[in-house]
Amino acid sequence: MLTINVAVLLAVIVFFRLRRRTQARSRSDEQLTVVICLALGVLIAPTPTGQGILNIVRQLANGVTQASR
Repeated sequence: MLTINVAVLLAVIVFFRLRRRTQARSRSDEQLTVVICLALGVLIAPTPTGQGILNIVRQLANGVTQASR
């Protein structure tokens, strides 16, 4: 039996959608891409990978905040 992780499938879809030229996208196409990215974020957030990404972003934000002071 073949199983596909939905988060991986969405990541592949986002990758190929973002490779297209910006001029070739319609407004509805851009909105669909945003919805797919949000769904991917919701799927990844509770996982250990998502928590690792959150920690990295948090550390970067703290570094930028400290550098601007």
